[in-house]
Amino acid sequence: MSGRRRRKLLLGTLGTVGLGAAAAFALRPGDAGAPHEPYFRALNDELRRNGPMRPCMVIDLDRLDANIERVAGGLQRAGKHYRIVEKSLPCQSLIAYVARRSGSRRLMSFHQPFLNLDAAVFPDFDLLLGKPLPVQSAALFYRQLKGPFDAARQLQWLVDTPERLQQYLALAGGLGTRLRINIEIDVGLHRGGVADNATLARMLEMIDANPAALEFAGFMGYDAHVGFGVPKVLGTPEELLARAMAIYQGFADFARTHRPALWNERLTLNAGGSPSYTLHGAEKLSTEISVGTALLKPTHYDIETLAEHEPAAFIATPVLKATGPVQIPALDAKSRIFSWWDVNQRQTFYIYGGWWLADYASPRGLQFNGILGHSANQENVNASPSVGLRVDDQVFLRPAIAEGVLLQFGDLITVRGGKIQDAWPVYHQTG
Repeated sequence: MSGRRRRKLLLGTLGTVGLGAAAAFALRPGDAGAPHEPYFRALNDELRRNGPMRPCMVIDLDRLDANIERVAGGLQRAGKHYRIVEKSLPCQSLIAYVARRSGSRRLMSFHQPFLNLDAAVFPDFDLLLGKPLPVQSAALFYRQLKGPFDAARQLQWLVDTPERLQQYLALAGGLGTRLRINIEIDVGLHRGGVADNATLARMLEMIDANPAALEFAGFMGYDAHVGFGVPKVLGTPEELLARAMAIYQGFADFARTHRPALWNERLTLNAGGSPSYTLHGAEKLSTEISVGTALLKPTHYDIETLAEHEPAAFIATPVLKATGPVQIPALDAKSRIFSWWDVNQRQTFYIYGGWWLADYASPRGLQFNGILGHSANQENVNASPSVGLRVDDQVFLRPAIAEGVLLQFGDLITVRGGKIQDAWPVYHQTG
């Protein structure tokens, strides 16, 4: 068939389908897919035999161990403490596992129901909030607090403005307790936090004037922009970190000079994040670095600073149906134009569930069908016959991020050496 005739036939078909739908569908022929590589083939076999045969989140403990060693070992060599980030690892058993392997008893929490769970199940941990919570959330934490956790000694509330600090001061007075206050500073991310010395002076003055209710616990300067989100033309990660830490140093110097009675060696000077933690060995100011997502390395974290990390979390879901070449409703027999044009549309599979914030990982060559659209019940994917998938085989995806996505599948299924080890319940929104 001549190129002109092929284009005419294709354009006629697209006219039937509609330009909007056609624009959402990949029509260019692509490389044929391939069966599961050995790593995923072993997981597929194990899950077919012993898995739940529903969508599940699989955590590879061997890869997780390697990533924990990279984080904890690197920070130890840099002379810094490691703080585990709960929102990226929202599972009691997973946090306990990371704590045991890393030796850390420091946890960063982001959500009041999870904060109460953290205090209950990790009563010996030091907890630091990773974002400022409304004062009503803080009050609810105290109403629900049970067990031996000593919030006056083990909990640092993150506060970003003088107005919020005033609210927390009133809360402390109402409770008759003392709140440890960590001040959020803007080191270049521009997502809030103290951005000038005048604001910092007001907050430090309020803390200094109310020693029975407030205690200055340190600073938190989150620098995720160092690892991604900023075009290289505006600065390399190393340059961006140097700028961030210069800002951090300025706030530290101001506090030490203007309120020396508040400054001491026990302060928490928190920095970092998964995108930037590998660079913090070059600075001497921060005392601890927070890392969570780097331990699992979802696709959004396929970045230069985490090149040595391995993906350790995968969504696995079984194939429910294999229906042959792609068929578009109402187009019916004319649908063959798509499978003729593209070998990767000669097989159609419907998987259990779908529409996750994730990317297909194995087998290679799976592609989402933009005309049929997403389904959270039975997602349609197309592929070449060479992928070799059968009904009840597993399709594997990599989550794009960790927080939120890990909470969507129930128990985490842990594997070691390709064999299922355990099922770890994730946190619930209330507790």
